[in-house]
Amino acid sequence: MNSTSQRIYSLIGVLGSFLIVGILVLAMTRYLQPAPLNTARINERKKALADIRAENDKAIHSYEVLDVGKGLIRLRLERAMELTVQEYQNPAAARATMIARANKAAEPPPKPPEAPNKYE
Repeated sequence: MNSTSQRIYSLIGVLGSFLIVGILVLAMTRYLQPAPLNTARINERKKALADIRAENDKAIHSYEVLDVGKGLIRLRLERAMELTVQEYQNPAAARATMIARANKAAEPPPKPPEAPNKYE
């Protein structure tokens, strides 16, 4: 045998080996793949994520009265941004207004009336 035909046979042998190993790896990954674990939990988490996204979408794109007593309302995001830009035409007044609103929103509720003394 000459050296050229020996090289061709070696090349065919090496390529055939790689092909056999590739087929075995493909067969092992296809047939030995485990079933997904706990599909009920996966579906539960997907539903929870969808609920959270729906709530966030509603909060961003709708108006809502949060606290009538304190005068707190939720604005649509676009409208809130427009009002902020308008207010900050005068930055000092805007900061003072923002601080007053934050203080009003954070003030504690009034104390409940005390129970009358039973000896009075």
